[in-house]
Amino acid sequence: MGVTYDTGALVAAAAGLERMWARHEALLEIREIPTVPAPCIAKAWGGGSPPDQLALLLAGCRVEALDETNAGAVGALASRTGTADVAAAFVVEGALRRGDLVVSSDPNELGIIAASAGVWLEVHLP
Repeated sequence: MGVTYDTGALVAAAAGLERMWARHEALLEIREIPTVPAPCIAKAWGGGSPPDQLALLLAGCRVEALDETNAGAVGALASRTGTADVAAAFVVEGALRRGDLVVSSDPNELGIIAASAGVWLEVHLP
């Protein structure tokens, strides 16, 4: 099982939340590279250049692009759920495809999206 970070995890890291950083460092120690969907970076960026903490976190992550290969599945999932949050739908679609658990500050939204696909998604707080 891998790990996917959503926007809430990125915001927590940028804010220097110790628990988030401890989780991230523990993952890297066991050579587990977290996945970050690119739309989550856009949401967490907050303008100009990313905060130093966010840039540091991203240096240890795999960024997954939203492209024509996965956009159809993400759009279908978002439509089925009725969510306008494509980033959240992308988090769920990718995590389900990879069998990842998700680190998120909004487990309810992600759970609703996953339930619309008929599956349960493991979500941990940052």
